[in-house]
Amino acid sequence: MFIETEVPEDEVIISRTDLNGVITYVNDTFAKISGYSSEELIGRPHNILRHPDMPRSVYKELWDTIRAEKSWSGYVKNMRKDRGYYWVFAEISGVYKDGTLVEYKSIRSPVPREMRIKMQHIYDKMREEEHEAWRAVMYLPFATGEKLMEAAKKRGISAEELISELL
Repeated sequence: MFIETEVPEDEVIISRTDLNGVITYVNDTFAKISGYSSEELIGRPHNILRHPDMPRSVYKELWDTIRAEKSWSGYVKNMRKDRGYYWVFAEISGVYKDGTLVEYKSIRSPVPREMRIKMQHIYDKMREEEHEAWRAVMYLPFATGEKLMEAAKKRGISAEELISELL
């Protein structure tokens, strides 16, 4: 869950969505970095990648901006299919046909390590101020972790969901 994937310096992640945020196109880099196949991503809401460390207010600002037909840019921490994560600098803008907004495009590029650390602290503070969920890290003996994962798998839920139920 805490394994970071770095976006290669020489690559960009590209996607398009409809006006409701449903993915209509992804490039191969997007699929590779996110851990999903292109087929798994297309037709799904883009928020499938939303990492719980991201403050809701960042997404509100993003959507308010692009719905006002302006471009938005900022730092985003995304969650991979395997529950790991990756950071990107996202630039999102509208795609127009005959003057009418028809979809959104997003181009995302790598984020230097120092900026990832800085943004993590900023977003942690924002989530605290906005009274959002806390992040807790717990180290368990390997055997205990395996038992937890097996119990969650038997119930068809994630380990995080099982822990939430137990708390």
